[in-house]
Amino acid sequence: MWDRILDSVLRKLVTVGDLSVTWPDGRVSRYGSGEEPRVAATIREPSAMRALCLNPVLALGEAYMDGRIEVSDDNLRPLLALLQRARETGGRMPAWIEAVNSARMALSTFLQRNTPITARSNVAHHYDISDDLYRLFLDEDMQYSCAYFSRPNMTLDEAQAAKKSHIAEKLRIEPGMRVLDIGCGWGGMALTLARDYGAQVTGVTLSRNQLATAKARAEAAGLVDRVEFRLEDYRNVTETFDRIVSVGMLEHVGRPQFSTYFGKVAELLDPDGIALIHSIALSSRPSPTSPWIDKYIFPGGYVPAMSDLVPEVEHAGLWMADIEMLRGHYGPTLAHWRERFEAVLPQVREMYDERFVRMWRFYLVACETAFEEQRQGVVHLQLSKKQYAVPVTRDYLYTKDRALAQAAE
Repeated sequence: MWDRILDSVLRKLVTVGDLSVTWPDGRVSRYGSGEEPRVAATIREPSAMRALCLNPVLALGEAYMDGRIEVSDDNLRPLLALLQRARETGGRMPAWIEAVNSARMALSTFLQRNTPITARSNVAHHYDISDDLYRLFLDEDMQYSCAYFSRPNMTLDEAQAAKKSHIAEKLRIEPGMRVLDIGCGWGGMALTLARDYGAQVTGVTLSRNQLATAKARAEAAGLVDRVEFRLEDYRNVTETFDRIVSVGMLEHVGRPQFSTYFGKVAELLDPDGIALIHSIALSSRPSPTSPWIDKYIFPGGYVPAMSDLVPEVEHAGLWMADIEMLRGHYGPTLAHWRERFEAVLPQVREMYDERFVRMWRFYLVACETAFEEQRQGVVHLQLSKKQYAVPVTRDYLYTKDRALAQAAE
């Protein structure tokens, strides 16, 4: 029975590309238009068919992790790209799946409430597994967010440095300014603003691993007099700051907390201050978090749509000084991470079992293809309390680029 239901689901969903499915009994079925990409998958166990019918997004990731669905390493990326492209171009999911998604969206106020206790637990789930893993595939500065490929053929390290520079220019940093870094990670942004721009930076995180690494990096760089890192929920910060930066943290806040988040930014920002929020964002209607991502990678996470964010900024009484959507940057960033991860598999396998390796590969590939096939990118929300806190054109952002170009002529 479940093979017939899944066959019907795939015929309605896969309207592009060429998908070949080998069933547990050896039969082979093909779906799609017959065009590229051409991919193949083998269902090894009947239990996977039932799971794919009831909760396809969760089941596909779990079955790949467990080996109940076999997809070659070369086929995983085109397979996920094909499925996401099909969904974006008119492929239909069963009515019961759409009903479940609608219910999950309706329940998001409860499911993503992210209290201080659950927020710390969610952060620990992903970030406190091991710094050694992240060192294997991130850039030298351990930037775990979208890079900025401001020119062709940049290396990952160059693009991550360009990201930090682009953000710093938007913050209009001057020596001695007090800066709050909400969700400071391993400290790269805070250390850059202190070392290269002369800022006094306070970084807050809920990850004990990240805190320890950030403090050690500040000590090694001789910046302990200019950078303070704390294990603290941003909701408990009480000081005010000239500048506020938050990179890749808003996605962990949860939909019900957006009002609290932007209200806190407004509360902590000085009257002449500027805030820069760097976050993944959808250029489509709000959508529930992937159940596989929520269960295995980022529990409590939620990628906001622009329609989620703008009303909360308005409610907080902040100027939307500028909005920039960075398209075509996170896909290449994730491609770099995936290639680096695959290149160090022997070291990863010394640390984790094969199921973890397959989980992490699925995570990197699924996210990469989502940025290439779906309507999502990274948004920069530049916020202020006063209209003229920020220049009225974007020319100030590119003066260095023009000067470098002229010097090279």
